[in-house]
Amino acid sequence: MLELGRLEDLPESYRAALTAHNLVPLWPSLRAVLPPGKPIPRTRPTCWSYETLRPLLIQAGELTPIEKAERRVLVLANPGHGLEKMQASSSIYLGMQLLLPGEIAPAHRHTPNAVRLIVEGEGAYSTVDGEKCEMRRGDLILTPTGLWHEHGHDGDEPVVWLDVLDLPLVYYMEASYVEEGELQAVNGDGGARAYLRGGVVPSPVFERRDQRYPMLHYPWADVRAALNALAEAEPDLEAVQVAYVNPENGGDCENILGFSALMLRPGETLALPARSPAMVFHLIEGGAEVTIDDAVFPLSEADTCCAPGYSPVLLSNRSAELPTYLFIADESPLHKKLGVYEVRR
Repeated sequence: MLELGRLEDLPESYRAALTAHNLVPLWPSLRAVLPPGKPIPRTRPTCWSYETLRPLLIQAGELTPIEKAERRVLVLANPGHGLEKMQASSSIYLGMQLLLPGEIAPAHRHTPNAVRLIVEGEGAYSTVDGEKCEMRRGDLILTPTGLWHEHGHDGDEPVVWLDVLDLPLVYYMEASYVEEGELQAVNGDGGARAYLRGGVVPSPVFERRDQRYPMLHYPWADVRAALNALAEAEPDLEAVQVAYVNPENGGDCENILGFSALMLRPGETLALPARSPAMVFHLIEGGAEVTIDDAVFPLSEADTCCAPGYSPVLLSNRSAELPTYLFIADESPLHKKLGVYEVRR
């Protein structure tokens, strides 16, 4: 490979002249931005133990009232990007959010897309674009770009959920901002009910209001049942996995990140090929071992880990008797839209 010149090879006076005019020579840094063969990721294989972080999250509830926090969250930060960047990968933000009984996290809307994967507790809800979405363990709730949303809690125990946002990308594009608003009037919970059965969508006689996001709430009970039915119907299927999609068009449920649920059958080990997008794995039920490059993470319920792009991943169910269920978030929709999606076998 051609050996490129170094910055220090240039005369100091020449470098000073370039700097004075906001100019930078490309060749000394060319291999940093265009490395040979494959990217050099900053994202590191990283795992966050729920058993470790939960006491700290509960303590945050004791130290900071919701009025002082707006959203009480501990960010799951990847050390490869620097903890101050608050990102799990180049395009994925993760946070564990706590809502205590009687609290209301006020209404706002923002440009980053978000989803909430409920980790524990009952009695809380999100109101998104006027639709009240009750929170139950394993449920997925969307808060897409530009939609008003707030969270409330009518129950009697702490509720925790995993936030997944495309905040790092939207922030990088200098397009990230928030607007504050008033609590919304609830106009129903139609999405989850209207699209309860696959293959059937509402088709009224008269033109309906255009909805970019017709379904905002994906109950875990339905997703789990779909996984179990798929495993039973196709016992030779290589991977028992379902995607969270827009029920009107079958496309990704949000614009930038993709979401799916995967079942590992008892004793199963599944090898995922190296793909260009980074991936996040969150364990909903069971126990798994995740191997990413040379890193091995044993996952218990509510643990979360991140795999950089271009890394093969090995998923193993640690139980020989019971299935394990994982929630997956990845950057596939973004990579496909940009034309850089790649699978290496």
